[in-house]
Amino acid sequence: MVVGRIRSAGAWYECSVSADDRRPGVNRSQRDRAAENVKAGAARIRGRSGRAGRLRLNHLEVALVISLQAGLAAALAWWIGHDVLGNPSPVFAPSAAVGTIVAALGQRARRTAELLIGVGLGIATTDFLLTFLGTGIWQTGFVVGCAILATLVLFGRSGAAVGQAGGTAVLLATLAPAQKNLEWPRIVESTVGAVVGLVVVALLLPINPMRILDRDAAPVYQCLAHQLREVSAALATHDQQRAVRALDTLRSMGPDIERMHEALSGAEEVVSLAPARWQRRQDVERFARATVYLERVIEHSRGVARRSALALQYDEPIPPDLSVGVGHLADAVELLRREHRAGRPTEGTRRKIRDAVQDAGRAPARGVNDFGDAVVTQLRTAASDLLRAIGCDPTSANQEIRNAIRHGEDSIQAGGPSE
Repeated sequence: MVVGRIRSAGAWYECSVSADDRRPGVNRSQRDRAAENVKAGAARIRGRSGRAGRLRLNHLEVALVISLQAGLAAALAWWIGHDVLGNPSPVFAPSAAVGTIVAALGQRARRTAELLIGVGLGIATTDFLLTFLGTGIWQTGFVVGCAILATLVLFGRSGAAVGQAGGTAVLLATLAPAQKNLEWPRIVESTVGAVVGLVVVALLLPINPMRILDRDAAPVYQCLAHQLREVSAALATHDQQRAVRALDTLRSMGPDIERMHEALSGAEEVVSLAPARWQRRQDVERFARATVYLERVIEHSRGVARRSALALQYDEPIPPDLSVGVGHLADAVELLRREHRAGRPTEGTRRKIRDAVQDAGRAPARGVNDFGDAVVTQLRTAASDLLRAIGCDPTSANQEIRNAIRHGEDSIQAGGPSE
């Protein structure tokens, strides 16, 4: 056995070729297949490297826009505080503006309300207590503790409100002896800063909502498609452990799904607040609908992996159509993401779904046992939900699945694709 090496994206990958394949005149077709496998491996590596590079670029673009938003909001808030309000050191306005900008996408409006509530509670609590207690070391600690306690009791564990209440209490308790009448400038500047932050994200530099979605949804789609291909390969090679590993990975997708939901909330916030992005509302709504059904597809894919592992464990017959059908389902998942991102019609996704179901329809005719039949059922259900993700109503989706299954069965009876 000779080990060859392929270099891609700065890393070396190994591939093996039998020594017999290198002998002149000995089974040239095997050498050709080995060379094709090496080329295919190199192409897959280049594809993964390209996708990773595009994802990193997307992350960089989103981070750059948020950084520009924060810088612009801080500058505008400082200018308003200094030149319009006449404060020689307008600290509160830029701080509030930046706090609004860097809040998690989808939570900026709520973050602004919490910020103003925290400031108000901090001022009210501090003014009331300092009237009776005076100023000093223990008074500062007591006042700050009471301000935070009041905020937690009234509003729960709201980070923005608690932070602003505590910060305001610290400023007033420590600076009140040296500088009077801090309360009103604190309220006005915090309000100005929060409003400036919202204006920047809504009017001046609104982020592209589809970039937000693609950045955090890409890992979900890519992981699902890759693990379905792993299950397909496990069925083709009768590798039960490979199917088990795919199942474990599918079960661990929770954090990625949560980030996708947060991104969806952020995109919905952008298309609600920013007039320049209102034309993307339909795209975001379509993505939100697809997300609901994508989670169902993930659950059904876990079922495909679990039943596949059991079928392999009990050495059940695995027709090649079953492996091919799972692979087509993976293709459909990838096409769905690409077509949604580009805003194109989803006909490519629909065709791949039909291909997957037709292959599944041929598998029982070849001969499967209980767990193999369960794989077919799970694949059909996943395909139905994937059709609903692209906009089909339940009745049409189920009818299309039944038609595809019947077409696959009929192709066997008519002497169609064979093993």
